[in-house]
Amino acid sequence: MDRTTLLDRYRTGFDDVVDALAGATAADLDRRPAPDAWTAREIAHHLADSETNSYVRLRRLLAEPNPIVHGYDEATWARVLHYGARPVDRSLAVLRSVREANLELLEALDDHEWARHGWHDQAGAYSLAAWLQSYADHSHDHADQIRRARAGQV
Repeated sequence: MDRTTLLDRYRTGFDDVVDALAGATAADLDRRPAPDAWTAREIAHHLADSETNSYVRLRRLLAEPNPIVHGYDEATWARVLHYGARPVDRSLAVLRSVREANLELLEALDDHEWARHGWHDQAGAYSLAAWLQSYADHSHDHADQIRRARAGQV
């Protein structure tokens, strides 16, 4: 996909998550479709934490020479940060705010800045285009996962 298409997809990710959560009851949020699958509540918190990681990754790619972008253990974050026990409203607010801030920055970049790259400690070479490709789909993919979790499907 070209940059404009990816930016448009990134732009609509938050709304897709909100749509997937619309009308969710506590039971919907906490339905675990399989023993090792995340609930809709856990997914909402993951999205906020992933998006805050994306915020730092984007800025490191732009501001540092040869930046190293670090991965994190999502399952550990889910357990240690009590994903299953917290309300989702604040995490949704974080997701929305960080997406908006990232979009504002992305829309200001020139071609030279779009060519920036670094190294991901788990994935290897990591360009700004790869960053956008990953995060453009991330919220949409998890919105689909939320819909399935609410329906009790893996």
